[in-house]
Amino acid sequence: MQQLNQATTTVTPAVQAEATQLLTLLHDADAIVVGVGAGLPASDGFTYTGERFRDNFSDFIEAKGFIDMLQAFVSDEAYSSLTEYWAFKSRFVVLNALDQPVGMGHIALRELLEGKQWHLITTNADNGFRVAGYEPEKLFYYQGEYALMQCRNFCHSMTYRDDRLMRQMATHQENCQIDATLIPYCPVCGAPLEINKRVSGKGMVESPDWVRQNHRYRDFLTQHQDECVLYLEIGVGNTTPQFIRQPFQQRVLENPNARYVMMNAKPYRIPATIQPQTVRLREDIQSVLLEARNQQLITQAANV
Repeated sequence: MQQLNQATTTVTPAVQAEATQLLTLLHDADAIVVGVGAGLPASDGFTYTGERFRDNFSDFIEAKGFIDMLQAFVSDEAYSSLTEYWAFKSRFVVLNALDQPVGMGHIALRELLEGKQWHLITTNADNGFRVAGYEPEKLFYYQGEYALMQCRNFCHSMTYRDDRLMRQMATHQENCQIDATLIPYCPVCGAPLEINKRVSGKGMVESPDWVRQNHRYRDFLTQHQDECVLYLEIGVGNTTPQFIRQPFQQRVLENPNARYVMMNAKPYRIPATIQPQTVRLREDIQSVLLEARNQQLITQAANV
């Protein structure tokens, strides 16, 4: 396991209070549906901006004027060739998937969920949950995974993973280019491969494994739909609310026994119809998760 990302924040009374509130909600729930966006890895220090971006992509910043990793990742039109495309994408994948360290917030969340009925959907495509030891059959990567590749023409529904090739492309570069002999191509139609990540207006290849993830998630929702379900939304932004936020809010509206928790510093609108069933947690995500885990450990020790 790679080096653990360390916590840097101080436990304030506000963090303690939110952690206690979260623990109570987790304890009272019959089932927990967790929806995670970019706010959780960002709280663990895995950001797409600032020093982390500059340290790893200074050459692309100078050549292309990119302002952050996410802009550079989704702007395929900015790359003049496949050798340039894969020079950036391979480095991005190694950084944000293959070599992603363990985040303490991810670990704390996993420990808080242990022994409970839960399932998790995420719009993140990094490796944060896998490297933190989550049960893979309880994860649904709705927007794909950085470590996977797909046919650019969508000619078939398979995805491919080749960590050795990705590392070769990331390390054997010159002037923001890889060797053309390393470019991966579709074994079916011969078109170039690309990263398996959902793109607005285009979508992505939904492989048999993705379909199985989807079925397991939908089955869990159906199995617990009338119970006391906690819909725990963590660090979800407003770029794609249709994947996590809106479905969560609709399910809470349809189930008077459900609770909705939004862990987010930003004051996103919550419909008035579900506000009586809603709890907002505004403090730093990693800090609240770590404190909740610590409070849980203290309680467990006291009961031994």
